Amino acid sequence: MEQKNLQTSSIADDSALLTVREAARKLRISKWKLYDLIRRRLLQTIQIGRRRLVPVEAIDAYIQQITRESVA
Repeated sequence: MEQKNLQTSSIADDSALLTVREAARKLRISKWKLYDLIRRRLLQTIQIGRRRLVPVEAIDAYIQQITRESVA
């Protein structure tokens, strides 16, 4: 079981696209809060088939945006 977790995290670290669950973990928020950010168009996503994926660049852009807002 521990081996599988190590493999999953290394795959997520190298991927340009994250699942909703992986993106939520990266932002340290619940997946429901992440869906709320997506719904409010504060976080860009792409859809491939039925899957909703979050580009790593979108997470970085969101972090930069909220950092600017908190400093202002």
